[in-house]
Amino acid sequence: GNCWDNAPMESFFGHLKDDVDFSDCQTIDEVRVRVKEYINYYNSERYQWTLKKMTPDEFRGHLLAS
Repeated sequence: GNCWDNAPMESFFGHLKDDVDFSDCQTIDEVRVRVKEYINYYNSERYQWTLKKMTPDEFRGHLLAS
């Protein structure tokens, strides 16, 4: 347990709160759908500076190919 353990999740939740507007959601199911959509976007389409400007999916594939 140190402060670095939660850094990736804190970063993800920070981006989630900045990128997704939940204000018009009426039910918890609508929130769940938006979160699932954002997770898919984050992993497959959103480029990360810390991952050599690749998406997390691309970076994982790059590591597995090495």
